[in-house]
Amino acid sequence: MSVLSSFEQWKEFLGDRVEQAVDAGMSNEKVSSVAYRVGEYLADKVDPKNEQERLLQEMWNVSNDEERHALARVMVNLVSKH
Repeated sequence: MSVLSSFEQWKEFLGDRVEQAVDAGMSNEKVSSVAYRVGEYLADKVDPKNEQERLLQEMWNVSNDEERHALARVMVNLVSKH
């Protein structure tokens, strides 16, 4: 089963990666920047596997650059474990 097939699995996976990045000393700003680049890749290259991912992709596609950065920060906040 792909990590993208379940939104809960995706959030857990992303949360683990965010935690690892923070533990390695990456700033919140840098984590959000990486999340933005991941969002760009996913929106452009990956077909959503569930309703939540499709909604995120649609929101990404209608957003301007500033809004996309905000969405990336929101996703980081959503999966952060602190």
